[in-house]
Amino acid sequence: YCFLLVHLPPLVFNPNWSLPKVKLLLNFVKFSSPKSLVATLLFSFLFFFFFFFLLLFFCRDAAIVMLSGQVADGFATVFVGELIDRFGHFKIWHAAGSLLVAISFSSVFGGCLPCTIFHSESLTFETVSYSMFAAIFNIGWAATQVSHMAMVNCITLNSTSRVALTSSRNAFSMVANLGLYGIALVVFGVSKADTKENTETQYRWIAYLCIAVGCCFVVIFLMGTKEPRRINRRESSRARTPWAYWFRKILYYQVAMVYLLTRLVLNVSQAYLAFFVIDDLKMAQSAKALIPAIIYICSFVVSVMLQEIPWNGKRLKAYYCAGGIIWIFCGVSVLLLPRNINSFMYVISVFIGIANALILVTAISMQSVLVGSELGGCAFVCGSLSFLDKMSCGLALYILQSHQSASPQVDVNMKQSYYISVTRYGLGLVPAVCSFIGVLVTYFMELDSTILKPLCQPLLLE
Repeated sequence: YCFLLVHLPPLVFNPNWSLPKVKLLLNFVKFSSPKSLVATLLFSFLFFFFFFFLLLFFCRDAAIVMLSGQVADGFATVFVGELIDRFGHFKIWHAAGSLLVAISFSSVFGGCLPCTIFHSESLTFETVSYSMFAAIFNIGWAATQVSHMAMVNCITLNSTSRVALTSSRNAFSMVANLGLYGIALVVFGVSKADTKENTETQYRWIAYLCIAVGCCFVVIFLMGTKEPRRINRRESSRARTPWAYWFRKILYYQVAMVYLLTRLVLNVSQAYLAFFVIDDLKMAQSAKALIPAIIYICSFVVSVMLQEIPWNGKRLKAYYCAGGIIWIFCGVSVLLLPRNINSFMYVISVFIGIANALILVTAISMQSVLVGSELGGCAFVCGSLSFLDKMSCGLALYILQSHQSASPQVDVNMKQSYYISVTRYGLGLVPAVCSFIGVLVTYFMELDSTILKPLCQPLLLE
Protein backbone atom coordinates (compact mmCIF):
# COMPACT_ATOMS: atom_id res chain seq x y z
CA TYR A 1 0.00 0.00 0.00
CA CYS A 2 2.75 2.46 0.96
CA PHE A 3 4.81 1.45 -2.08
CA LEU A 4 1.89 2.29 -4.37
CA LEU A 5 1.30 5.57 -2.54
CA VAL A 6 4.89 6.66 -3.16
CA HIS A 7 5.01 5.60 -6.81
CA LEU A 8 1.79 7.13 -8.10
CA PRO A 9 2.54 10.88 -8.02
CA PRO A 10 1.17 11.70 -11.49
CA LEU A 11 -2.03 9.80 -10.82
CA VAL A 12 -2.73 10.30 -7.13
CA PHE A 13 -1.12 13.50 -5.91
CA ASN A 14 -2.94 16.05 -8.01
CA PRO A 15 -4.26 19.32 -6.56
CA ASN A 16 -7.55 18.88 -8.44
CA TRP A 17 -8.29 15.64 -6.62
CA SER A 18 -10.11 15.34 -3.36
CA LEU A 19 -9.04 12.84 -0.71
CA PRO A 20 -12.09 10.59 -1.32
CA LYS A 21 -11.09 10.21 -4.97
CA VAL A 22 -7.55 9.28 -3.97
CA LYS A 23 -8.88 6.66 -1.57
CA LEU A 24 -11.25 5.34 -4.21
CA LEU A 25 -8.49 4.72 -6.74
CA LEU A 26 -6.28 3.12 -4.12
CA ASN A 27 -9.16 0.83 -3.19
CA PHE A 28 -9.66 -0.02 -6.85
CA VAL A 29 -6.09 -1.05 -7.57
CA LYS A 30 -5.13 -2.71 -4.33
CA PHE A 31 -8.30 -4.78 -4.04
CA SER A 32 -7.92 -6.19 -7.52
CA SER A 33 -5.28 -8.52 -6.11
CA PRO A 34 -7.41 -11.03 -4.13
CA LYS A 35 -8.97 -12.32 -7.36
CA SER A 36 -5.48 -13.17 -8.54
CA LEU A 37 -4.99 -15.51 -5.58
CA VAL A 38 -7.43 -18.02 -7.02
CA ALA A 39 -6.30 -17.30 -10.59
CA THR A 40 -2.73 -18.19 -9.67
CA LEU A 41 -3.91 -21.31 -7.89
CA LEU A 42 -5.94 -22.30 -10.94
CA PHE A 43 -3.25 -21.68 -13.56
CA SER A 44 -0.29 -22.95 -11.59
CA PHE A 45 1.22 -26.29 -10.81
CA LEU A 46 -1.01 -26.51 -7.72
CA PHE A 47 -4.08 -27.24 -9.86
CA PHE A 48 -2.40 -29.97 -11.89
CA PHE A 49 -0.60 -31.38 -8.84
CA PHE A 50 -3.92 -31.64 -7.01
CA PHE A 51 -5.65 -33.52 -9.83
CA PHE A 52 -2.70 -35.63 -11.02
CA PHE A 53 -1.06 -36.79 -7.82
CA LEU A 54 -3.72 -36.45 -5.14
CA LEU A 55 -6.94 -37.29 -7.01
CA LEU A 56 -5.09 -39.63 -9.39
CA PHE A 57 -6.66 -38.03 -12.46
CA PHE A 58 -5.21 -38.83 -15.85
CA CYS A 59 -3.78 -35.91 -17.80
CA ARG A 60 -6.69 -35.92 -20.24
CA ASP A 61 -9.29 -35.91 -17.43
CA ALA A 62 -7.60 -33.00 -15.67
CA ALA A 63 -7.42 -31.18 -19.00
CA ILE A 64 -11.16 -31.75 -19.49
CA VAL A 65 -11.86 -30.13 -16.11
CA MET A 66 -9.71 -27.15 -17.09
CA LEU A 67 -11.24 -26.89 -20.59
CA SER A 68 -14.84 -27.03 -19.34
CA GLY A 69 -14.15 -24.14 -17.02
CA GLN A 70 -12.46 -22.12 -19.73
CA VAL A 71 -15.32 -22.68 -22.19
CA ALA A 72 -17.89 -21.60 -19.60
CA ASP A 73 -15.75 -18.58 -18.76
CA GLY A 74 -15.42 -17.63 -22.41
CA PHE A 75 -19.14 -17.56 -23.12
CA ALA A 76 -19.94 -15.95 -19.77
CA THR A 77 -17.58 -13.03 -20.40
CA VAL A 78 -19.45 -12.00 -23.54
CA PHE A 79 -22.85 -12.38 -21.87
CA VAL A 80 -21.80 -10.52 -18.72
CA GLY A 81 -20.13 -7.77 -20.75
CA GLU A 82 -23.33 -7.15 -22.71
CA LEU A 83 -25.44 -7.02 -19.54
CA ILE A 84 -23.03 -4.61 -17.85
CA ASP A 85 -23.17 -2.29 -20.87
CA ARG A 86 -26.97 -2.41 -20.77
CA PHE A 87 -27.61 -2.05 -17.04
CA GLY A 88 -24.31 -0.95 -15.45
CA HIS A 89 -23.80 -1.61 -11.71
CA PHE A 90 -20.19 -2.83 -11.79
CA LYS A 91 -20.08 -3.49 -8.05
CA ILE A 92 -23.15 -5.73 -8.06
CA TRP A 93 -21.66 -7.89 -10.81
CA HIS A 94 -18.35 -7.97 -8.96
CA ALA A 95 -20.01 -9.08 -5.72
CA ALA A 96 -22.12 -11.76 -7.39
CA GLY A 97 -19.13 -13.13 -9.27
CA SER A 98 -16.99 -13.19 -6.14
CA LEU A 99 -19.68 -15.16 -4.31
CA LEU A 100 -19.82 -17.77 -7.09
CA VAL A 101 -16.03 -18.00 -7.11
CA ALA A 102 -15.86 -18.59 -3.35
CA ILE A 103 -18.57 -21.27 -3.32
CA SER A 104 -17.47 -23.18 -6.41
CA PHE A 105 -13.74 -22.97 -5.75
CA SER A 106 -14.16 -24.42 -2.27
CA SER A 107 -16.21 -27.22 -3.87
CA VAL A 108 -13.46 -28.03 -6.41
CA PHE A 109 -10.83 -28.41 -3.70
CA GLY A 110 -13.23 -29.66 -1.04
CA GLY A 111 -13.92 -33.03 -2.62
CA CYS A 112 -16.44 -34.46 -5.05
CA LEU A 113 -19.77 -33.59 -3.39
CA PRO A 114 -21.99 -35.20 -6.10
CA CYS A 115 -19.93 -38.40 -5.80
CA THR A 116 -20.70 -38.50 -2.08
CA ILE A 117 -24.40 -37.77 -2.58
CA PHE A 118 -24.89 -40.41 -5.29
CA HIS A 119 -22.38 -42.87 -3.78
CA SER A 120 -20.49 -43.09 -7.06
CA GLU A 121 -16.84 -44.09 -7.47
CA SER A 122 -16.81 -43.72 -11.25
CA LEU A 123 -13.90 -41.67 -12.58
CA THR A 124 -16.13 -40.39 -15.40
CA PHE A 125 -18.76 -39.18 -12.94
CA GLU A 126 -16.04 -37.57 -10.84
CA THR A 127 -14.62 -35.79 -13.89
CA VAL A 128 -18.08 -34.50 -14.84
CA SER A 129 -18.70 -33.30 -11.28
CA TYR A 130 -15.43 -31.40 -11.06
CA SER A 131 -16.05 -29.97 -14.54
CA MET A 132 -19.43 -28.65 -13.37
CA PHE A 133 -17.90 -26.84 -10.40
CA ALA A 134 -15.07 -25.54 -12.59
CA ALA A 135 -17.67 -24.12 -14.99
CA ILE A 136 -19.56 -22.42 -12.14
CA PHE A 137 -16.28 -21.01 -10.83
CA ASN A 138 -15.39 -19.55 -14.21
CA ILE A 139 -18.82 -17.99 -14.68
CA GLY A 140 -18.30 -16.17 -11.40
CA TRP A 141 -14.78 -15.30 -12.42
CA ALA A 142 -16.09 -13.83 -15.69
CA ALA A 143 -18.47 -11.51 -13.85
CA THR A 144 -15.72 -10.42 -11.46
CA GLN A 145 -13.04 -9.91 -14.10
CA VAL A 146 -15.12 -8.11 -16.73
CA SER A 147 -16.73 -5.73 -14.23
CA HIS A 148 -13.37 -4.86 -12.68
CA MET A 149 -11.53 -4.38 -15.98
CA ALA A 150 -14.37 -2.26 -17.41
CA MET A 151 -14.16 0.05 -14.39
CA VAL A 152 -10.72 1.21 -15.58
CA ASN A 153 -12.23 2.85 -18.64
CA CYS A 154 -15.14 4.31 -16.67
CA ILE A 155 -12.99 5.87 -13.94
CA THR A 156 -11.11 8.19 -16.33
CA LEU A 157 -10.93 8.99 -20.04
CA ASN A 158 -7.24 9.90 -19.94
CA SER A 159 -5.00 7.33 -21.64
CA THR A 160 -2.02 7.88 -19.35
CA SER A 161 -4.18 7.55 -16.24
CA ARG A 162 -5.76 4.39 -17.62
CA VAL A 163 -2.34 2.82 -18.16
CA ALA A 164 -1.35 3.86 -14.63
CA LEU A 165 -4.44 2.14 -13.25
CA THR A 166 -3.75 -0.96 -15.32
CA SER A 167 -0.12 -1.14 -14.22
CA SER A 168 -1.18 -0.68 -10.58
CA ARG A 169 -3.73 -3.45 -11.02
CA ASN A 170 -1.05 -5.72 -12.44
CA ALA A 171 1.40 -4.81 -9.68
CA PHE A 172 -1.01 -5.90 -6.98
CA SER A 173 -1.80 -9.03 -8.95
CA MET A 174 1.88 -9.87 -8.55
CA VAL A 175 1.54 -9.22 -4.81
CA ALA A 176 -1.36 -11.68 -4.75
CA ASN A 177 0.71 -14.23 -6.66
CA LEU A 178 3.46 -13.93 -4.07
CA GLY A 179 0.80 -14.12 -1.37
CA LEU A 180 -0.27 -17.52 -2.64
CA TYR A 181 3.23 -18.88 -2.21
CA GLY A 182 3.42 -17.23 1.19
CA ILE A 183 0.23 -19.00 2.25
CA ALA A 184 1.58 -22.27 0.87
CA LEU A 185 4.84 -21.78 2.78
CA VAL A 186 2.96 -21.28 6.05
CA VAL A 187 0.75 -24.33 5.47
CA PHE A 188 3.68 -26.54 4.52
CA GLY A 189 5.58 -25.36 7.59
CA VAL A 190 2.73 -25.89 10.05
CA SER A 191 1.50 -29.30 8.86
CA LYS A 192 3.37 -32.43 7.83
CA ALA A 193 2.80 -34.29 4.56
CA ASP A 194 3.91 -37.78 5.52
CA THR A 195 0.90 -39.42 3.86
CA LYS A 196 -1.22 -38.83 0.77
CA GLU A 197 -4.16 -37.79 2.94
CA ASN A 198 -2.06 -35.19 4.78
CA THR A 199 -0.72 -33.82 1.51
CA GLU A 200 -4.25 -33.54 0.16
CA THR A 201 -5.28 -31.71 3.33
CA GLN A 202 -2.42 -29.25 2.86
CA TYR A 203 -3.57 -28.24 -0.61
CA ARG A 204 -7.17 -27.96 0.52
CA TRP A 205 -6.10 -25.58 3.30
CA ILE A 206 -4.18 -23.48 0.78
CA ALA A 207 -7.36 -23.15 -1.29
CA TYR A 208 -9.53 -22.34 1.74
CA LEU A 209 -7.14 -19.68 3.03
CA CYS A 210 -6.98 -18.06 -0.41
CA ILE A 211 -10.77 -17.91 -0.46
CA ALA A 212 -10.92 -16.41 3.04
CA VAL A 213 -8.34 -13.72 2.25
CA GLY A 214 -10.05 -12.93 -1.03
CA CYS A 215 -13.47 -12.57 0.59
CA CYS A 216 -12.13 -10.12 3.16
CA PHE A 217 -10.60 -7.88 0.51
CA VAL A 218 -13.66 -8.08 -1.73
CA VAL A 219 -15.83 -6.76 1.11
CA ILE A 220 -13.44 -3.83 1.63
CA PHE A 221 -13.36 -3.20 -2.13
CA LEU A 222 -17.15 -3.03 -2.32
CA MET A 223 -17.36 -0.73 0.68
CA GLY A 224 -14.51 1.58 -0.33
CA THR A 225 -15.10 2.01 -4.07
CA LYS A 226 -17.76 4.24 -5.57
CA GLU A 227 -19.79 3.15 -8.57
CA PRO A 228 -18.48 4.96 -11.71
CA ARG A 229 -21.03 7.27 -13.32
CA ARG A 230 -20.81 8.92 -16.72
CA ILE A 231 -21.31 12.56 -15.93
CA ASN A 232 -20.83 15.73 -17.99
CA ARG A 233 -20.66 13.69 -21.18
CA ARG A 234 -22.56 13.84 -24.46
CA GLU A 235 -25.74 11.78 -24.63
CA SER A 236 -24.18 9.69 -27.41
CA SER A 237 -21.43 8.59 -25.03
CA ARG A 238 -24.00 7.36 -22.53
CA ALA A 239 -25.79 5.18 -25.07
CA ARG A 240 -24.87 1.52 -25.42
CA THR A 241 -22.52 0.92 -28.34
CA PRO A 242 -23.78 -1.88 -30.63
CA TRP A 243 -21.60 -4.92 -31.33
CA ALA A 244 -21.46 -4.13 -35.04
CA TYR A 245 -19.58 -0.91 -34.29
CA TRP A 246 -16.62 -2.84 -32.92
CA PHE A 247 -16.70 -5.52 -35.60
CA ARG A 248 -16.25 -2.83 -38.27
CA LYS A 249 -13.01 -1.59 -36.70
CA ILE A 250 -9.75 -3.19 -37.84
CA LEU A 251 -8.16 -2.12 -34.55
CA TYR A 252 -10.61 -4.33 -32.67
CA TYR A 253 -9.28 -7.46 -34.37
CA GLN A 254 -5.68 -6.37 -33.90
CA VAL A 255 -6.14 -5.68 -30.20
CA ALA A 256 -8.06 -8.94 -29.80
CA MET A 257 -5.24 -10.90 -31.42
CA VAL A 258 -2.58 -9.24 -29.27
CA TYR A 259 -4.56 -9.78 -26.06
CA LEU A 260 -5.25 -13.43 -26.94
CA LEU A 261 -1.59 -14.11 -27.64
CA THR A 262 -0.51 -12.30 -24.48
CA ARG A 263 -2.79 -14.40 -22.30
CA LEU A 264 -1.57 -17.56 -24.00
CA VAL A 265 2.01 -16.59 -23.16
CA LEU A 266 1.24 -15.91 -19.51
CA ASN A 267 -1.20 -18.71 -18.69
CA VAL A 268 0.48 -21.57 -20.55
CA SER A 269 3.95 -20.67 -19.26
CA GLN A 270 2.64 -20.33 -15.70
CA ALA A 271 0.96 -23.73 -15.84
CA TYR A 272 4.14 -25.56 -16.88
CA LEU A 273 6.82 -23.58 -15.08
CA ALA A 274 7.12 -25.72 -11.95
CA PHE A 275 6.91 -28.99 -13.91
CA PHE A 276 9.76 -27.83 -16.14
CA VAL A 277 11.91 -26.79 -13.19
CA ILE A 278 11.47 -30.05 -11.27
CA ASP A 279 10.96 -32.72 -13.94
CA ASP A 280 13.02 -31.46 -16.87
CA LEU A 281 15.83 -29.53 -15.18
CA LYS A 282 15.93 -31.65 -11.99
CA MET A 283 16.39 -28.59 -9.79
CA ALA A 284 15.84 -28.56 -6.04
CA GLN A 285 12.26 -28.59 -4.74
CA SER A 286 12.72 -25.04 -3.45
CA ALA A 287 13.19 -23.85 -7.03
CA LYS A 288 9.52 -24.44 -7.87
CA ALA A 289 8.67 -21.64 -5.42
CA LEU A 290 11.78 -19.48 -5.80
CA ILE A 291 11.67 -19.12 -9.58
CA PRO A 292 7.98 -18.05 -9.70
CA ALA A 293 8.73 -15.64 -6.84
CA ILE A 294 11.53 -14.05 -8.89
CA ILE A 295 9.16 -13.69 -11.84
CA TYR A 296 6.45 -12.04 -9.73
CA ILE A 297 8.85 -9.65 -7.99
CA CYS A 298 10.34 -8.51 -11.31
CA SER A 299 6.86 -8.07 -12.77
CA PHE A 300 5.81 -6.04 -9.74
CA VAL A 301 8.80 -3.70 -10.00
CA VAL A 302 8.33 -3.17 -13.74
CA SER A 303 4.58 -2.59 -13.32
CA VAL A 304 5.24 0.14 -10.76
CA MET A 305 7.84 1.76 -13.03
CA LEU A 306 5.40 1.80 -15.96
CA GLN A 307 3.11 4.12 -13.99
CA GLU A 308 5.62 6.95 -14.29
CA ILE A 309 5.59 7.11 -18.10
CA PRO A 310 3.35 9.48 -20.11
CA TRP A 311 1.65 7.11 -22.51
CA ASN A 312 0.51 7.25 -26.11
CA GLY A 313 -0.07 4.68 -28.85
CA LYS A 314 3.50 4.73 -30.11
CA ARG A 315 4.91 3.98 -26.67
CA LEU A 316 2.39 1.21 -26.07
CA LYS A 317 3.56 -0.45 -29.29
CA ALA A 318 7.24 0.01 -28.45
CA TYR A 319 6.99 -1.41 -24.94
CA TYR A 320 4.86 -4.35 -26.06
CA CYS A 321 7.34 -5.20 -28.81
CA ALA A 322 10.19 -4.96 -26.30
CA GLY A 323 8.45 -7.38 -23.96
CA GLY A 324 7.60 -9.73 -26.81
CA ILE A 325 11.19 -9.82 -28.06
CA ILE A 326 12.44 -10.56 -24.54
CA TRP A 327 9.97 -13.46 -24.32
CA ILE A 328 11.16 -14.83 -27.66
CA PHE A 329 14.71 -15.05 -26.34
CA CYS A 330 13.45 -16.56 -23.08
CA GLY A 331 11.42 -19.17 -24.95
CA VAL A 332 14.37 -20.17 -27.11
CA SER A 333 16.56 -20.37 -23.99
CA VAL A 334 14.03 -22.67 -22.31
CA LEU A 335 13.92 -24.94 -25.36
CA LEU A 336 17.71 -25.25 -25.50
CA LEU A 337 18.56 -25.23 -21.77
CA PRO A 338 20.24 -28.51 -20.66
CA ARG A 339 20.16 -29.87 -17.11
CA ASN A 340 23.85 -29.41 -16.45
CA ILE A 341 23.46 -25.61 -16.43
CA ASN A 342 19.98 -25.50 -14.90
CA SER A 343 20.97 -22.63 -12.59
CA PHE A 344 20.72 -20.37 -15.66
CA MET A 345 16.96 -20.69 -15.19
CA TYR A 346 17.19 -18.09 -12.41
CA VAL A 347 18.51 -15.57 -14.93
CA ILE A 348 15.81 -16.50 -17.43
CA SER A 349 13.13 -16.02 -14.76
CA VAL A 350 14.22 -12.40 -14.26
CA PHE A 351 13.67 -11.62 -17.93
CA ILE A 352 10.40 -13.57 -17.98
CA GLY A 353 9.10 -11.39 -15.14
CA ILE A 354 10.10 -8.21 -16.98
CA ALA A 355 8.55 -9.41 -20.23
CA ASN A 356 5.32 -10.49 -18.54
CA ALA A 357 4.74 -7.04 -17.07
CA LEU A 358 5.56 -5.25 -20.33
CA ILE A 359 3.26 -7.27 -22.54
CA LEU A 360 0.36 -7.60 -20.09
CA VAL A 361 0.12 -3.95 -19.05
CA THR A 362 0.42 -2.69 -22.63
CA ALA A 363 -1.95 -5.31 -24.07
CA ILE A 364 -4.68 -4.40 -21.57
CA SER A 365 -4.01 -0.70 -22.14
CA MET A 366 -4.57 -1.21 -25.87
CA GLN A 367 -8.14 -2.12 -24.95
CA SER A 368 -8.52 1.32 -23.38
CA VAL A 369 -7.19 2.93 -26.56
CA LEU A 370 -9.70 0.92 -28.55
CA VAL A 371 -12.59 1.93 -26.27
CA GLY A 372 -11.64 5.61 -26.15
CA SER A 373 -14.67 7.61 -25.05
CA GLU A 374 -17.20 4.99 -26.20
CA LEU A 375 -17.95 3.90 -22.66
CA GLY A 376 -21.23 2.28 -23.69
CA GLY A 377 -19.31 -0.67 -25.08
CA CYS A 378 -16.30 -0.98 -22.78
CA ALA A 379 -17.64 -4.05 -20.95
CA PHE A 380 -18.42 -5.81 -24.23
CA VAL A 381 -14.87 -5.17 -25.45
CA CYS A 382 -13.43 -6.62 -22.24
CA GLY A 383 -15.85 -9.54 -22.36
CA SER A 384 -15.36 -10.44 -26.01
CA LEU A 385 -11.58 -10.28 -25.76
CA SER A 386 -11.69 -12.38 -22.61
CA PHE A 387 -13.83 -14.89 -24.52
CA LEU A 388 -11.02 -15.36 -27.04
CA ASP A 389 -8.51 -15.56 -24.20
CA LYS A 390 -10.38 -18.27 -22.28
CA MET A 391 -11.16 -20.41 -25.31
CA SER A 392 -7.61 -20.29 -26.64
CA CYS A 393 -6.00 -20.99 -23.25
CA GLY A 394 -8.40 -23.83 -22.56
CA LEU A 395 -7.73 -25.47 -25.93
CA ALA A 396 -3.98 -24.98 -25.65
CA LEU A 397 -3.80 -26.56 -22.19
CA TYR A 398 -6.11 -29.38 -23.26
CA ILE A 399 -3.97 -30.20 -26.30
CA LEU A 400 -0.72 -30.07 -24.34
CA GLN A 401 -2.07 -32.13 -21.44
CA SER A 402 -3.61 -34.68 -23.80
CA HIS A 403 -0.13 -35.38 -25.15
CA GLN A 404 1.47 -35.43 -21.71
CA SER A 405 2.30 -38.81 -20.20
CA ALA A 406 0.23 -39.82 -17.18
CA SER A 407 3.53 -40.03 -15.33
CA PRO A 408 5.41 -36.73 -14.94
CA GLN A 409 8.73 -38.51 -15.62
CA VAL A 410 9.86 -40.30 -18.74
CA ASP A 411 12.24 -43.00 -17.57
CA VAL A 412 14.02 -43.43 -20.87
CA ASN A 413 15.12 -39.81 -20.78
CA MET A 414 16.13 -39.48 -17.16
CA LYS A 415 19.83 -40.01 -17.84
CA GLN A 416 19.93 -37.52 -20.69
CA SER A 417 21.10 -33.97 -20.12
CA TYR A 418 18.60 -32.58 -22.62
CA TYR A 419 15.38 -33.78 -24.18
CA ILE A 420 12.25 -32.23 -25.63
CA SER A 421 9.09 -32.72 -23.57
CA VAL A 422 5.56 -31.35 -23.61
CA THR A 423 6.51 -29.28 -20.57
CA ARG A 424 9.37 -27.70 -22.49
CA TYR A 425 7.00 -26.94 -25.37
CA GLY A 426 4.51 -25.34 -22.98
CA LEU A 427 7.08 -23.08 -21.32
CA GLY A 428 9.33 -22.41 -24.30
CA LEU A 429 7.86 -22.96 -27.74
CA VAL A 430 4.26 -21.77 -27.22
CA PRO A 431 5.19 -18.45 -25.52
CA ALA A 432 7.96 -17.75 -28.05
CA VAL A 433 5.71 -18.31 -31.07
CA CYS A 434 2.84 -16.33 -29.55
CA SER A 435 5.19 -13.47 -28.66
CA PHE A 436 6.57 -13.39 -32.20
CA ILE A 437 3.10 -13.18 -33.74
CA GLY A 438 2.05 -10.58 -31.17
CA VAL A 439 5.02 -8.37 -32.03
CA LEU A 440 4.18 -8.57 -35.74
CA VAL A 441 0.53 -7.63 -35.18
CA THR A 442 1.47 -4.78 -32.83
CA TYR A 443 4.00 -3.36 -35.29
CA PHE A 444 1.28 -2.80 -37.91
CA MET A 445 -1.24 -1.25 -35.49
CA GLU A 446 -2.29 2.37 -35.91
CA LEU A 447 -2.70 3.91 -32.46
CA ASP A 448 -3.11 7.54 -31.43
CA SER A 449 0.32 9.09 -30.78
CA THR A 450 -0.94 12.06 -28.74
CA ILE A 451 0.48 12.22 -25.21
CA LEU A 452 -2.08 13.39 -22.66
CA LYS A 453 -1.03 14.65 -19.25
CA PRO A 454 -2.61 12.74 -16.38
CA LEU A 455 -6.04 14.01 -15.38
CA CYS A 456 -6.36 16.67 -18.06
CA GLN A 457 -9.85 15.19 -18.38
CA PRO A 458 -12.22 14.87 -15.41
CA LEU A 459 -12.89 11.66 -13.56
CA LEU A 460 -16.17 10.04 -14.49
CA LEU A 461 -17.24 9.75 -10.87
CA GLU A 462 -19.92 11.39 -8.82
